[in-house]
Amino acid sequence: MCAHYESVNKPERLKQAFQVAMPEGAKADVWPGYTGLFIRCPKEAMQDEGVAPWREAMVGSFGLIPHWSKDTTMAKRTYNARSETVATKPSYRDAWRLGRRCIIPAEAFYEPDWRSGRAVPTRIARSDGQPMGIAGIWTGWRAPDGTIIRSMSMLTVNADDHPLMRKFHRPEDEKRMVVILDEADYDAWLSAADSEPLRFLRQFDSDRLIVNVREN
Repeated sequence: MCAHYESVNKPERLKQAFQVAMPEGAKADVWPGYTGLFIRCPKEAMQDEGVAPWREAMVGSFGLIPHWSKDTTMAKRTYNARSETVATKPSYRDAWRLGRRCIIPAEAFYEPDWRSGRAVPTRIARSDGQPMGIAGIWTGWRAPDGTIIRSMSMLTVNADDHPLMRKFHRPEDEKRMVVILDEADYDAWLSAADSEPLRFLRQFDSDRLIVNVREN
């Protein structure tokens, strides 16, 4: 499960990798409840090709806040959505049913390596140096003052048999990893017209990832 990641924070890098402009207000170092970037397909683009850019970057809380939530503290518990239950779990099912899929741009994410007997924060990035496009879902929540707060959650898959990701978290815990999309799949993932989104929810090859222990 990913509770900490580095967002893409350079406008030129975001533009080159995802073809979107950098919005204001996102943090570079993101934890649950912090404001991060996500990329979605604008409603206008779904309805009439050419009316709006196919992709747009927005800011939102890292941790999905469903419409029925009483406050934003829900975000600290909903930052990762299991692919096996995203369609049925109350926190996520509306966003999934409505096709509110997004891409969360990340330079890297962090997981704890427990093989030494203590949690060692470990940075995981793409081995080719390119930003990651992590599969996510998003929604909007209306605050008591009427403000709409957007939020997102990363999708995860089982990683018990993954050569790299099985090394993280406590030995007795199930191993999970975020879904890292291939660039060629970005537009298909974002398109609500795609009726088989589960086909994108798979492990990312271990030889395409690199790890670094974080210095304390």
